[in-house]
Amino acid sequence: MTEQKVIAIIDYGAGNLRSVVNAISRLGYQPKVTNRAAELLAAQLVVLPGVGAAASCMANLQALGIDNTIRQLITENRPFLGICLGLEILFTATEEGGKHECLGIFPGQVRKFPVGLKIPHMGWNQVKQRGNHPIFAGIPDSTNFYFVHSYYAEPEDKSMIAGETEYGVHFSSIITRDNLVATQFHPEKSGEIGLKIYANFISLADRRDSGRLNMRRQ
Repeated sequence: MTEQKVIAIIDYGAGNLRSVVNAISRLGYQPKVTNRAAELLAAQLVVLPGVGAAASCMANLQALGIDNTIRQLITENRPFLGICLGLEILFTATEEGGKHECLGIFPGQVRKFPVGLKIPHMGWNQVKQRGNHPIFAGIPDSTNFYFVHSYYAEPEDKSMIAGETEYGVHFSSIITRDNLVATQFHPEKSGEIGLKIYANFISLADRRDSGRLNMRRQ
């Protein structure tokens, strides 16, 4: 029987909540969709889905009073998964809609794909692994995942980049920092291999007390 962990999915008024709920439910868990700070802080794992515009996402998080909750969760090294826009808003600012401040948890800018590329970048593309992080357990290098996005993050700290993808430019498609994982692609739209990403993320809750996750650079 699957051990029941408290998995919270952040509801900020947008995002592909149902597909994320369905993906986690297929693994035998019952995730809780919430926008309450107390419930997020009580969860063992937290997921921030991402669909929509960065400015409205930030405005909604601030209006709900959970922008600082997200900062706290990550500062406390709680297992946290950001998806697509949920990756982008972790950084300092985005070019989307001109320029907008984001959560500023990690230094870095979110850039628009260069002129001449078809955007959004939509469909299946390879993720080249840059390290031996637990999120990759059982997932071959250069596996295809499903993307839908027009912007990508450039972390100042390149050691955060656990996976890269090429679409006109090489961009960070997975970032990691201790118990935080964020993907530019959508695991919930990536079939069985995407479910493996969720399963590996959920296993991070069992590692939380074992200290910093080691990532061997290749």
